[in-house]
Amino acid sequence: MVKIQLIAITVSLCFLLYIVRLIIKGKLREEYSFIWIVCTVVLIAFSFWRNGLEIIANVLGVYEAPNLVFTGAIFAILIYLLHLSIVVSKLHAQNKQLAQEIALLKEKFIEKKSE
Repeated sequence: MVKIQLIAITVSLCFLLYIVRLIIKGKLREEYSFIWIVCTVVLIAFSFWRNGLEIIANVLGVYEAPNLVFTGAIFAILIYLLHLSIVVSKLHAQNKQLAQEIALLKEKFIEKKSE
């Protein structure tokens, strides 16, 4: 194995262990950890399989293998941003509903207190 290959495998495995540690400590939710675990496993696979990226690029008709990496990364980022936008929209609606319920409860509390 080449030195850079060993470094890539070591760093990828350390990153995977770090993600697992964050999940166990409760700092990273399972639903968000899935994408990180998948990306790390892909990095580990390509760290062991050196020609894999070139083979996949040739099969897909991409002229240069790094272009496949950038295209895949951009696509993954866009999908993840869409997911986060959906989560934020849902949280915004829940926050609005909660604020309205608190306002109604506060109004009822003031009415009861003034009686």
